[in-house]
Amino acid sequence: MADSIVTSSNSSTSSLNPTRIICHVCQKQFSQYTCPRCNSRYCSLQCYKSHSLRCTESFMKENVVQELHQMQPDEQTKNKMLDILKRFHSQEEMDENSFADSTLSEETMENFLSGQEISFDDLSLEEKKRFHRAIAYGELSKMIKPWDPWWSKPSARNICLSKEGTQLVQPLPDQELLDDDIGSDEFSKVPLGPETPLPPLSRLSSKEPSPLLTVHLVDILYSYCFTLRLYNGDWRSDALGSVMVVLSVSSVLGQGAQPETVLEALSHCLEQVCCPAYRHIGGLQFGLGVIDDVISLLGLGTPALVCALCDMHRWIQEGEKEAKSERPRKSQRGGTRSAIKLAERKIYFIMCWVREQPEEVWSSLAAIARAEKTSAMEFQQSNRSEDLNNKAEAKGKSLIQEI
Repeated sequence: MADSIVTSSNSSTSSLNPTRIICHVCQKQFSQYTCPRCNSRYCSLQCYKSHSLRCTESFMKENVVQELHQMQPDEQTKNKMLDILKRFHSQEEMDENSFADSTLSEETMENFLSGQEISFDDLSLEEKKRFHRAIAYGELSKMIKPWDPWWSKPSARNICLSKEGTQLVQPLPDQELLDDDIGSDEFSKVPLGPETPLPPLSRLSSKEPSPLLTVHLVDILYSYCFTLRLYNGDWRSDALGSVMVVLSVSSVLGQGAQPETVLEALSHCLEQVCCPAYRHIGGLQFGLGVIDDVISLLGLGTPALVCALCDMHRWIQEGEKEAKSERPRKSQRGGTRSAIKLAERKIYFIMCWVREQPEEVWSSLAAIARAEKTSAMEFQQSNRSEDLNNKAEAKGKSLIQEI
C-alpha cells in the first residue's frame, strides 16, 4: 500500500496509512525533523537555518551564552594569574631606577634632529653608554609617532561584508576622506576582508566546533593587537619576525594549547608580554592596555573580527613565504614552517567560525574580558599600596634607629 503524502502536519489521513510530510521550507523533500520552537517540519540542516531567523539565532545564542557561563576559572588558574601579577610588579619596581639618564644629551639630539650626520664615534664615552641604555630600554622608540589602530577609526564601525564574508565597497566618513587627502598613515586603514567567499564550517570539518573557540579567539586577537602595537602597525617591514611574535604570545597558535577560560588565555598572554624579550615595551601596564584593544575589536562585531583575522591570515602567509626563502638550519626550518602552516589553518578556520556566530556572542565575550582586566588592575593597585606601606614602615624604622 502506498504511503500518504501530505504538505501540512495538520492534514488527516487514515491511521492505517503512514504519513510523510513535505518539508515546509524547500517543499521538495520529505521532512525528517521538527523545530522544537515553532514545530515547523524540515528535511535538512540547511532548511533549518533558513526556516526562521528568530529560531536559529535564539538557539545559537542560548547555547553560546550557556557555554560562556560555564567557563568559570578554577582556583588554580586564579592563583596563577595572581603569581604573574606579583612577579612582574616586582620586576617593574627593580627596573624603575634603570631608566634614569637613559637618553642622549640635548645638544646631540638637536644635531641629530636637524639632519646632521652623526656617527657612533662622534659620541663621548658617557653618551655611548647612554645610547646603549636607551636602546636596551626602548627610549628611542618614544621619538616615533605612535600608531593609531584601525579599530579606533569611525569607518571600522561601518564595515560591509557579503553573506559569504567577502568585502563590499563602502563609503568612508568625510573626516577620513580628508585625512587620506592630507596623507594619513596607510597602516591605520581598515584591512580588507576576504577576497573569496568563506566556506561553511560543515565543509571544513565534520565535527561540531568546540565551545572553547570563544576563548581561543581572545588569545588570537590579543597576539594580533600586541604584534601590531609592537611594530607600530607596520608588520610588512618584517613579516616573518611579526609571525614569530604572534606564535610566542599566542598559546593557541604557538603551542597548540587549549585554554578553557578567558582568564587562562589572558594570563598566558600577559606572561609572555612581560617576559624580558618584550618587557621594555611597557611591561604589565602595556599588556593590560592590549586587553582594551581586544575589547574594542569584539565591540565592533562580526565584520571587524573577520577583517582582523583576514589581515592576520595575510601576514601569516607573507611570513611563510619569507621562511621558505631563507636558508636556516634544517632543524629550525622544518619546525618553523610547520608551525606557521598550522597557525595559518587555525586562523582560517576560526575566521569561518566567526562569520557564522550571532552578534550577541561578542558582547558577552567582551564583558568577560573587561571583568578579568578589572580584577587584574584592582589586584595590582592593592599590591602597590601594600608595597608603599611597607616601604614607609621600613623607612620609619630606619629613621628611629638613626635617632
